Amino acid sequence: MTHLRFLNMEKVSALEKETTSSTTDTRQAEENTPGSSTSEAEDSPAVCRDDAENPSEEEGNSKLSLISWNVDGLDSEKQPERARGLCSYLMTHSPDVVLLQELIQPYVRFMKNRLAASYTFIEAGKEGYFVAMMLKKSRVTLLDSKIHDFPLSRMMRNLLIAQVLFRGQKFHLMTSHFESCKAFAAERMRQLTLVMRAMTSAPDDVTVLFGGDTNLRDAEVAKVGLPSCVCDVWEQLGEPEHCRYTWDTHANTNKDVEFKCRLRFDRLYLRRAAKEGVPQLEPDSMTLIGLEKLPCRRYTSDHWGIYCTFSTE
Repeated sequence: MTHLRFLNMEKVSALEKETTSSTTDTRQAEENTPGSSTSEAEDSPAVCRDDAENPSEEEGNSKLSLISWNVDGLDSEKQPERARGLCSYLMTHSPDVVLLQELIQPYVRFMKNRLAASYTFIEAGKEGYFVAMMLKKSRVTLLDSKIHDFPLSRMMRNLLIAQVLFRGQKFHLMTSHFESCKAFAAERMRQLTLVMRAMTSAPDDVTVLFGGDTNLRDAEVAKVGLPSCVCDVWEQLGEPEHCRYTWDTHANTNKDVEFKCRLRFDRLYLRRAAKEGVPQLEPDSMTLIGLEKLPCRRYTSDHWGIYCTFSTE
């Protein structure tokens, strides 16, 4: 969830300095990521470890793994520590696809310094905040990408689409950050309609996966309605309670807010390929990540991330 905010470049400079530091400083920073054996990590009551299943890196592994996460790059507090925490989660889970929202350039540069050898980065913007994708080079082949602007957005929101191959199968991967705040429900529902149109218009031999911070309330989804060929992955998995709420101000203390609420802002949508003979993608598991406080006593983001695995049948 993002309110209308502007970047304070003086505060962001801490992450910039971290990104442009010497090789020695970078090595020390990496050694101090959550889950390391440094004294700070050992003393911390919680480190970046999750019990989520990690698919094998073996070439024969047919599972597709995905992380979708609003990383709250606009929050200037403890940015270097939180960026290291994000990289630690990504390295721990090693997903095939990463869908990120609310990125800023210092975050992107920080991650590229550590992960560009393994991932292809696709960004939907260069200024302010934006969405992006990361595709594991050894598993996912990028064919093309495009950005669709939401014409009535007042918050620079758009839809990023990547056409890729995964184990020879065609995929359209999509991510977006829908309009924020209750007052912008009408625009948010327009954006959902546009995404559903993009998903259903893909060729029938293509599997389509969308993930992002939708800021949607259940009543808004019900009002728009999902096409019969599109499913909500969380619902498809039986609505597991442990990963229902991705924005939870009861549990997540990064934001000092007067109100307390628990909402499922972050969602995954799947449209399976309809052409006969094309393998069907089926959700296997879903869990939330980022639930542990970092040694700096803050969470990686004010949102929990979603880690999901899929099988092809």
